[in-house]
Amino acid sequence: MVKLAIVVGALYFIYNKTVLSNPLNLNEFTQQLKVVLLANAWTIPILLLLTFFNWFFEILKWKNLVKILKKITLFESTQQSLASLTTSLFTPNRIGEYGAKAVYYKKNKRKIMLLNLVGNLNQLTVTIIFGIIGLVFFLSTYEVEINPYRLRRLGYLIGFIILLGLGNKRLKLFEFLPWKKIREFVKKIPFDIHLKVFLYSSIRYLIFSHQFYFLLLVFGVEESYFTLISLILSMYIIASFIPSISLFDWAIKGTVAIYIFSFTLVPEITIVIITLLMWILNFALPSIIGSYYVLNFKLPKK
Repeated sequence: MVKLAIVVGALYFIYNKTVLSNPLNLNEFTQQLKVVLLANAWTIPILLLLTFFNWFFEILKWKNLVKILKKITLFESTQQSLASLTTSLFTPNRIGEYGAKAVYYKKNKRKIMLLNLVGNLNQLTVTIIFGIIGLVFFLSTYEVEINPYRLRRLGYLIGFIILLGLGNKRLKLFEFLPWKKIREFVKKIPFDIHLKVFLYSSIRYLIFSHQFYFLLLVFGVEESYFTLISLILSMYIIASFIPSISLFDWAIKGTVAIYIFSFTLVPEITIVIITLLMWILNFALPSIIGSYYVLNFKLPKK
């Protein structure tokens, strides 16, 4: 019953996000899709191919990480990655993904969660690296008004975080976390695995950021490549630091994208449709496949 509830809930929220709660006029939305997507027979296969490779490298990343504890097949990695995606749709910042993957293992559940954390931190690191490059180009190209008061408050927040990181003995807010054991565990992971995980994370990032770029071209946006890609990179780094639930990922990225692309002549409706399509391609479709694995889940044998 629990598995069925997860699947039904995921399918309902996907339907709710794409149909019931869509802020666009449904007729306007469908007309846009018909004219732009269905008019070009090659568009949909290319989009689906990019989605496939996006998740293929995520699956490779998990297979590579978990092999330090247990060697799994590509199929098992696919099953665990997509099922955990389906489960994480309901949780903030995909926290449910950690528990969902751990359920597949009878032993070393904490280590499995740590490996998942390592994979996600690599993806975040790649997002930050490329995002900084995009932001530098964005801020040097467009006149962006920055509120000095908000900037000062941000400085205070960053300073407080740095102070915590210095390990001041008086500040023990995170004492309950076994940081020493976590660091030791991460250090034990072979360098070649760290390198592969970072490489797979980078390839994934380049795939889905260029999928967004490809959709901009499909919808007739004529800005230069460097302009568009810098805006896309800026959007992803800003959106990555906004806490959200995967179900609302489209709304978060859509809001950020509308602001970022407001400095260009790209229509807002185009940005809204593209961010919704990206959510459907990279979250909704894989989670529908993952629902099959959730339904057929079996506890690992002792």
